Amino acid sequence: MENPVLIFFIFLPFLAAFLIPLLNLFWDQAKTIVLPLVSFVLLLLALLIVINPPQSTQYIPGGWYPVDNIPVGIHLVGDGLSRFMLLLINSIAFLCAIYAIPYLRLFTGQKYFYTLFFLQLAGLNGVVLAGDMFNLFVFMEVTAKASYALVAFGVRKTEIEASFKYQVMGGLATLFMLFGIAMLYWMTSTLNMADISVVLRNDHAGNTGAIRFTQLFLLAGVAIKAAMIPFHAWLPDAHSSAPSPVSAMLSGVVIKVLGVYVILRLFINVFAPSEFLSMVIAVLGGISMTAGVILAIGAWNLKRLLAYHSISQMGYVLMGIGIGMGVVAGGGSPEAVALTFTGALFHMINHAVFKGLLFLTAGSIEYSTDNLDLKKMGGLARYMPLTMVASFAASMAIAGIPPFNGFFSKFAIIVAAIQGGYHFRAALGLLVGILTLASFVKFQRYAFFGRPMPRLSLKHTPLLMKASMITMAVLCVVMSLLIFPEARAIFLDPAVNTLLESTDYVIKQL
Repeated sequence: MENPVLIFFIFLPFLAAFLIPLLNLFWDQAKTIVLPLVSFVLLLLALLIVINPPQSTQYIPGGWYPVDNIPVGIHLVGDGLSRFMLLLINSIAFLCAIYAIPYLRLFTGQKYFYTLFFLQLAGLNGVVLAGDMFNLFVFMEVTAKASYALVAFGVRKTEIEASFKYQVMGGLATLFMLFGIAMLYWMTSTLNMADISVVLRNDHAGNTGAIRFTQLFLLAGVAIKAAMIPFHAWLPDAHSSAPSPVSAMLSGVVIKVLGVYVILRLFINVFAPSEFLSMVIAVLGGISMTAGVILAIGAWNLKRLLAYHSISQMGYVLMGIGIGMGVVAGGGSPEAVALTFTGALFHMINHAVFKGLLFLTAGSIEYSTDNLDLKKMGGLARYMPLTMVASFAASMAIAGIPPFNGFFSKFAIIVAAIQGGYHFRAALGLLVGILTLASFVKFQRYAFFGRPMPRLSLKHTPLLMKASMITMAVLCVVMSLLIFPEARAIFLDPAVNTLLESTDYVIKQL
């Protein structure tokens, strides 16, 4: 029995991407109807399969079923981790789509934006559903190519330069990933992830040198996609130059799917977790977490400040994943591993919400004032009270202040680090939290309070932009409820169980 719903997460956005230019030839408003409609349908489908998980976790397009237990076709896999990621992707995409409708009035060529947006969304959904390395790579490239174009959408010098840097670093990541996939195929003669896992764990137990060599190439490619330090050079320019809904997608979704999700899928489900790799990931996470917040403190361009915080907050997630892998490899208690992975996944979805909201509030400020320099702001609370409330909620969430959602996920990661014996990393997490709070106090102080700057022609933020911001601000509080077992059992536990029971992933595919 198969789950045909999975194919719609890829088919619908691809269909929308190609229909919009055609419909726009004779109906100029088609794009503003197709965008929210299709993204809302995808959100409903994601909610449906998360709240009511189907019995089958896979779909095989074209009917190319395994022959003698050898997978010969494409497998789309909708297990607990994939369903969790689909909900994350399509929730943020829907809110960004609503926000983008009035925001894009500042730009020309809107139909091209909507086409690229849906191509990016199709690629993201495809990455988390792909059950084989080839299609994982293809969908990563679809996402990347659409993202390059979206960063340069405004065609200003800074945007084109940022897109060029992004493409150069992305091309290097592609090279590393392609080489790693070729090495896997050379060692296993298969591209199906579950089949690769079986072959590596059974037939190549002694070939640890080649496996580790391949893992490092794959990790290097993913580290660039996730903007881990020292592979982060593209991110501050790309996120700060792109239109705000694009920045929200890049920071809220893209770096998580192309970076964190691929790390989870490859280095836990496909490869057996190793102490060496867990140490590398945790160290990269710790460095990114610390250096990112230090760079953010010195930034005065608002979107650049937020971009550096993306690096820092993803460091929390990666450090949590590295600690969890280390506990697994060291034979630690399942409870400690579950807490670590729960904290990492919880913080990943929390970050998507509060960082997406921060970029949307930055877009609201830019829309109204045509300015992103904090030194040239002041007193905006009087003119933009709703934007101020939304940015305050997001700032408290990212700083880890209760009762906002960021507190509970950070707390889980720090407690898990202490339980695993990683006391230095726990202390580092606390220090970074304090520095994060200091950075966002600066943002609130210079943007919304202090001496008001004279504004004679302040534009009002459109209603749809306000609706997206308020929805995300509410989520920054409501998502704290995921600490309760009843809510966690629906949204987080299936994804955590997929990571804890990696052999189950193999059994259900083959």
